[in-house]
Amino acid sequence: MTEPGDITQRLQRIGDGDAAAAAELIPLLYDELRRLAAARLSKEPEGQTLQATALVHEAYLRLLGADPARPWNSRGHFFGAAAEAMRRILVENARRKAAQKRGGAWERVTWTDHDLPVASTDDHILGVHEALNRLEREDPQAAALVKLRFFGGLTGQEAAAALGLAERSATRLWAFARAWLYRELGSAS
Repeated sequence: MTEPGDITQRLQRIGDGDAAAAAELIPLLYDELRRLAAARLSKEPEGQTLQATALVHEAYLRLLGADPARPWNSRGHFFGAAAEAMRRILVENARRKAAQKRGGAWERVTWTDHDLPVASTDDHILGVHEALNRLEREDPQAAALVKLRFFGGLTGQEAAAALGLAERSATRLWAFARAWLYRELGSAS
């Protein structure tokens, strides 16, 4: 894992307008983001078409592609934004697949009982996304913690640091958010 100071220092230099810092940041962040993406995608069932490398590249392009001199307040700010970018990419991918699955340019066929599909991971991601939007309206900090842990793949300790919370506070908030989402997702089925 990269030293937190290395990333924070370069993020600050980027915010100060140092274009060379963006080029220095790429190798430092790549391994870290790839680890987070791989951890997130490892929780998905087999058959996931999105690879960790593609997820990292897309997230990185969204974060720094259009504006490499974009200012970041801290490492936590950057990884929070990375988690949100990965969340959006996974949701868009799930929606795209769901649209294809539910019509797209395909021809209608009649299903027999044994051909019926079970709920896919894309349906799960979309359900979590919708529930997370509701949680964000009720408790934005809990939603931010879920994004960092679920979509960003951060550990409890890393997510607490990114949000500037004590570990015990983050643990309690995580328990609340999990229970809240469990209730919401359970009532949706």
